[in-house]
Amino acid sequence: MNRAAMLVVALSGGVAACRNAPGQPAAGSEVKDPRTIRDFDTLYATNCAGCHGAGGKRGAAIALNDPVYLGIAGDATIRQVVSNGVPGTAMPAFAGSAGGLLNDEQVDAIVHGIRTRWARPDALQGAIPPPHAAQQPGDPDRGRSVYGTYCASCHGGDGRGGARASSIVDGSYLALVSDQGLRTIVIVGRPELGAPDWRNNVPGRAMSDEDVTDVVAWLAAQRTEAPGQPYPGPQPIAGGSQ
Repeated sequence: MNRAAMLVVALSGGVAACRNAPGQPAAGSEVKDPRTIRDFDTLYATNCAGCHGAGGKRGAAIALNDPVYLGIAGDATIRQVVSNGVPGTAMPAFAGSAGGLLNDEQVDAIVHGIRTRWARPDALQGAIPPPHAAQQPGDPDRGRSVYGTYCASCHGGDGRGGARASSIVDGSYLALVSDQGLRTIVIVGRPELGAPDWRNNVPGRAMSDEDVTDVVAWLAAQRTEAPGQPYPGPQPIAGGSQ
């Protein structure tokens, strides 16, 4: 091998050694700018799965893969909730314009992914559900009667739980859920927990819009002004002045 060839080999080896030197990033290991991510699986896993569950189910919050829910909540509703959150609840705002970390294209990717992955055109099977949002204020007095008809068999006569379901008037729960959240659950149910939708609480007797509105008003009336209160008052110190 002549000197020129030897020099080329030596230089090539030196370049390779530099590329693999300790502390140097491996090829393809560059961190992607999070603002450029548009992949639904990545965005959902990072921002949504913690509450709504992997694959949109079995989380602490309502299942997003429920076709009945997607049958009553349009794209505008889902985009509004993802972007701005729900004040007074555990649902945060994700849009940058509302203090979150996602840009508009990423919010659109989440909305589009939820719809295309989990919505089904035939989910309602021709039934006309109560509207997603209440059209008028509810009557809590009538709501008590509606509760007795449609809900008490599972949640107990006073709403504090029965053999088939837990308390629906727990102060901590009501403090974390909005009236709209209650309405959505009454209409859609929680199928992953065995709770039926508005059509199936009483066989052959679907809840009307008025029924849903009034029972939500009754539930909302059970909220305490300061959840978790009252705390015990200050106790006198032994041997101290009164």
